Amino acid sequence: MAAESVLREGETLSALIETAVREAIQRRQVQADFLARGLRASQEARRTGVYHSAAAVHGELQARLDARRKQVLG
Repeated sequence: MAAESVLREGETLSALIETAVREAIQRRQVQADFLARGLRASQEARRTGVYHSAAAVHGELQARLDARRKQVLG
């Protein structure tokens, strides 16, 4: 069986399945939260008329990433 071939030392098939189910549940919760935030942001943009371009958002995220890299890597 393919699942048994990937078991780690001392791991049981039921433990692997339990881990997989927990991870699937967490992934689905993260996806649901992401979608909910997106829908709220869309409603807020329609309500206020304030929209942000993808380029502006990407630029802001890149600036944050660059600052964090500089902080961590020096």
